[in-house]
Amino acid sequence: MNADIFRAYDIRGIADTDLTDPVVEKIGQAFATMAIRKGREAPRVGIGRDARSSSDRIFRALERGLHRAGAHVINLGVLPTPLVYFATFQEEYDGSIQITGSHNPGEYNGFKMMLGRDTLHGAAIQQLRQLIEDDDLVDDDADLGTSAHAELRKEYIEWVRDDINMGDRKLHIAVDSGNGVAGVVAPELLRDAIGVKVHELHTQPDGSFPNHHPDPTVEENLTDLISAVRQEGCDFGVAYDGDGDRLGVVDENGDILWGDQLLILFARQVLADHPGATIIGEVKCSQTLFDDITNHGGEAVMARVGHSLIKAKIQQTGALLAGEMSGHIFFNDRFFGFDDALYATCRLAEIVSRTSQPFSALLADVPNTYATPEIRRPCDEQLKFKVPGRVAKFFADDYEVNTIDGVRVKFKQGWGLVRASNTQPVLVLRAEGQSPETRDRYMKMLEDAVNDAETALAQ
Repeated sequence: MNADIFRAYDIRGIADTDLTDPVVEKIGQAFATMAIRKGREAPRVGIGRDARSSSDRIFRALERGLHRAGAHVINLGVLPTPLVYFATFQEEYDGSIQITGSHNPGEYNGFKMMLGRDTLHGAAIQQLRQLIEDDDLVDDDADLGTSAHAELRKEYIEWVRDDINMGDRKLHIAVDSGNGVAGVVAPELLRDAIGVKVHELHTQPDGSFPNHHPDPTVEENLTDLISAVRQEGCDFGVAYDGDGDRLGVVDENGDILWGDQLLILFARQVLADHPGATIIGEVKCSQTLFDDITNHGGEAVMARVGHSLIKAKIQQTGALLAGEMSGHIFFNDRFFGFDDALYATCRLAEIVSRTSQPFSALLADVPNTYATPEIRRPCDEQLKFKVPGRVAKFFADDYEVNTIDGVRVKFKQGWGLVRASNTQPVLVLRAEGQSPETRDRYMKMLEDAVNDAETALAQ
């Protein structure tokens, strides 16, 4: 078994080599073992899956492993990850697993897991791995079988219909499902639950992703959506990742709004209804986000990157909203606190339907800043977690530094970030300034500090 598939936020690897039937069976058996040892006898475990070619095989192997440890399986079918979370909360399952490779290429697959309402991450995922390696697994002959939750999609759509309160403006939205599993629900949801006109792109799920890669944080993957919005005269457009828990958005002009910009829109709505609410952004988000939350009377919290870590932070702080640059948006206002790109789309439509302004005008009052994209710099696996600490010491005497996740340095006219990737042997660098010149100067300062740190650590 390849231990590297057990990652910080989930389990993920190459389906044919890393996620063989014996390995997947053991993962299912270990998951049920964890549930049982937490006092959940004969646990009920919901399983959903995306549309990758390996997902059906992996479902069957996972099902066998769960049965072997004495769990009852609820087959949720082929559907987006947020619907698996929704079913877990609504039906109070003892655990749930979504089989998905998220935005990875088609040959990948993996698991996003919850025990009760808690997402498995960090030490808990490593504990699951250790149970397998130690063969410390419950082995129960009782066959509790498998049932189905055939009405889940209908129940989700009806729930959202009851929650969303659209304004008078009739909207036309372009929706690019990227041939991911969001296409199973998103167009129907938007038409039936909130009554918008939908222009569909790449709706049919296809795990080979024939049109473009399903990652809405990459500009080239939004090309089709931008063209459709402009040609069809849409009010805005949305694109989803492979399993429907992240979204990308473009305005009526086809200009991209990144995750921190979306969070400003959502935060203003939440703070209007709940003055003083706590709202979370992660360390890669623009300073304009945190300033806007504060200026609108909210409590801004900066958190570590990672959907599992954000959900834990929501529970810790009672935040009503959180988000990441990657397009994970977490509503704990009128919702359940998990990341759901489909629900976020409906909340965005609700905001736009209540104004006569074009989408592009809604953030016109946010100060202009200039940010680099994420610079992914190769770094030895043994050094990558040590470098940010060295960089923090480099800047600590002259600047305010935040070390919650790597190091974020607050400069006079912007900020810079150095953090280790949890999934690749790289350092992630990003800088923001009030002008392109200050942005580039801050990035050069970061790069110089990283060079010094790597040289010192290599000696």
